[in-house]
Amino acid sequence: MAEIEKSDAQWRAELSDEQYRIAREGGTERAFTGEYYDLKAAGEYHCVCCGAPLFRSAEKYDSGSGWPSYWAPVAEGAIRELRDTSHGMVRVEVRCARCDAHLGHVFEDGPPPTGLRYCINSVSLRFEGEG
Repeated sequence: MAEIEKSDAQWRAELSDEQYRIAREGGTERAFTGEYYDLKAAGEYHCVCCGAPLFRSAEKYDSGSGWPSYWAPVAEGAIRELRDTSHGMVRVEVRCARCDAHLGHVFEDGPPPTGLRYCINSVSLRFEGEG
Protein backbone atom coordinates (compact mmCIF):
# COMPACT_ATOMS: atom_id res chain seq x y z
CA MET A 1 0.00 0.00 0.00
CA ALA A 2 1.47 3.37 -0.99
CA GLU A 3 2.24 5.90 1.72
CA ILE A 4 0.00 8.93 1.94
CA GLU A 5 1.32 12.43 2.53
CA LYS A 6 -0.91 15.46 2.89
CA SER A 7 -0.39 18.99 4.09
CA ASP A 8 -1.48 20.09 7.52
CA ALA A 9 -4.25 22.14 5.89
CA GLN A 10 -5.53 19.07 4.00
CA TRP A 11 -5.67 16.97 7.19
CA ARG A 12 -7.46 19.80 9.05
CA ALA A 13 -10.04 20.04 6.27
CA GLU A 14 -10.72 16.28 6.23
CA LEU A 15 -10.80 15.49 9.96
CA SER A 16 -12.89 16.69 12.88
CA ASP A 17 -11.09 18.78 15.50
CA GLU A 18 -10.87 15.76 17.82
CA GLN A 19 -9.63 13.43 15.07
CA TYR A 20 -6.99 15.96 14.12
CA ARG A 21 -5.89 16.52 17.74
CA ILE A 22 -5.42 12.79 18.35
CA ALA A 23 -4.39 11.35 14.98
CA ARG A 24 -2.22 14.20 13.68
CA GLU A 25 -1.02 15.82 16.93
CA GLY A 26 -0.57 12.71 19.09
CA GLY A 27 -3.35 13.41 21.59
CA THR A 28 -5.28 10.89 23.68
CA GLU A 29 -8.99 10.47 24.31
CA ARG A 30 -10.16 9.99 27.90
CA ALA A 31 -10.48 6.39 29.06
CA PHE A 32 -13.91 4.76 28.70
CA THR A 33 -15.20 7.55 26.43
CA GLY A 34 -14.25 6.25 22.98
CA GLU A 35 -16.79 4.85 20.56
CA TYR A 36 -15.08 1.45 20.21
CA TYR A 37 -13.61 0.56 23.63
CA ASP A 38 -16.57 -1.72 24.43
CA LEU A 39 -17.68 -2.68 20.89
CA LYS A 40 -18.11 -6.45 20.50
CA ALA A 41 -19.19 -6.60 16.83
CA ALA A 42 -17.21 -8.60 14.28
CA GLY A 43 -15.29 -6.60 11.72
CA GLU A 44 -12.17 -4.64 10.96
CA TYR A 45 -10.79 -1.36 12.31
CA HIS A 46 -9.31 1.04 9.75
CA CYS A 47 -7.28 4.22 10.04
CA VAL A 48 -9.57 7.25 10.30
CA CYS A 49 -7.14 9.28 8.18
CA CYS A 50 -6.37 7.01 5.24
CA GLY A 51 -8.64 3.96 5.52
CA ALA A 52 -5.81 1.43 5.84
CA PRO A 53 -6.81 -1.77 7.69
CA LEU A 54 -5.15 -1.86 11.13
CA PHE A 55 -6.84 -4.29 13.54
CA ARG A 56 -9.53 -7.00 13.52
CA SER A 57 -12.20 -7.80 16.07
CA ALA A 58 -10.76 -11.36 16.29
CA GLU A 59 -7.68 -9.92 18.04
CA LYS A 60 -9.60 -7.41 20.19
CA TYR A 61 -10.00 -8.05 23.91
CA ASP A 62 -11.17 -6.24 27.05
CA SER A 63 -8.00 -5.03 28.75
CA GLY A 64 -9.92 -3.02 31.35
CA SER A 65 -7.92 0.06 30.30
CA GLY A 66 -10.85 1.97 28.77
CA TRP A 67 -9.40 1.97 25.24
CA PRO A 68 -9.89 -0.55 22.45
CA SER A 69 -7.13 -3.14 22.93
CA TYR A 70 -5.77 -5.73 20.53
CA TRP A 71 -3.10 -8.40 20.89
CA ALA A 72 -1.94 -8.06 17.26
CA PRO A 73 -2.37 -5.78 14.23
CA VAL A 74 -4.20 -6.99 11.11
CA ALA A 75 -0.91 -7.69 9.29
CA GLU A 76 2.80 -7.20 9.63
CA GLY A 77 3.66 -3.78 8.26
CA ALA A 78 0.22 -2.26 8.95
CA ILE A 79 1.59 -0.19 11.82
CA ARG A 80 4.93 1.24 12.82
CA GLU A 81 6.32 1.71 16.28
CA LEU A 82 8.30 4.64 17.67
CA ARG A 83 10.00 5.27 21.00
CA ASP A 84 7.95 7.82 22.98
CA THR A 85 9.57 9.62 25.92
CA SER A 86 6.82 12.19 26.49
CA HIS A 87 5.15 12.80 29.86
CA GLY A 88 8.18 11.51 31.79
CA MET A 89 7.64 7.91 30.59
CA VAL A 90 9.28 5.61 28.08
CA ARG A 91 6.62 3.97 25.90
CA VAL A 92 6.21 2.62 22.39
CA GLU A 93 3.94 4.76 20.22
CA VAL A 94 1.91 3.07 17.48
CA ARG A 95 1.28 4.84 14.16
CA CYS A 96 -0.39 3.93 10.89
CA ALA A 97 2.34 2.79 8.51
CA ARG A 98 0.52 4.30 5.54
CA CYS A 99 -0.17 7.88 6.70
CA ASP A 100 1.70 8.21 10.01
CA ALA A 101 -1.46 8.84 12.06
CA HIS A 102 -1.01 8.49 15.82
CA LEU A 103 -3.05 5.50 17.01
CA GLY A 104 -1.96 4.90 20.60
CA HIS A 105 0.70 2.80 22.35
CA VAL A 106 1.71 -0.84 22.67
CA PHE A 107 2.57 -2.45 26.01
CA GLU A 108 4.00 -5.84 26.95
CA ASP A 109 1.21 -6.81 29.35
CA GLY A 110 -1.28 -8.35 26.92
CA PRO A 111 -2.69 -11.86 26.57
CA PRO A 112 -1.25 -14.84 24.69
CA PRO A 113 -0.26 -15.56 22.05
CA THR A 114 1.72 -12.29 21.67
CA GLY A 115 1.71 -10.88 25.20
CA LEU A 116 1.10 -7.45 23.65
CA ARG A 117 -1.59 -4.85 24.31
CA TYR A 118 -2.11 -2.39 21.49
CA CYS A 119 -4.00 0.34 23.35
CA ILE A 120 -5.64 2.43 20.61
CA ASN A 121 -7.71 5.62 20.56
CA SER A 122 -11.20 5.05 19.13
CA VAL A 123 -10.98 8.46 17.43
CA SER A 124 -8.07 7.18 15.32
CA LEU A 125 -10.18 4.30 14.01
CA ARG A 126 -13.16 3.67 11.73
CA PHE A 127 -14.97 0.35 12.22
CA GLU A 128 -16.26 -1.68 9.28
CA GLY A 129 -18.55 -4.49 10.39
CA GLU A 130 -18.69 -7.87 8.67
CA GLY A 131 -21.53 -8.42 6.24
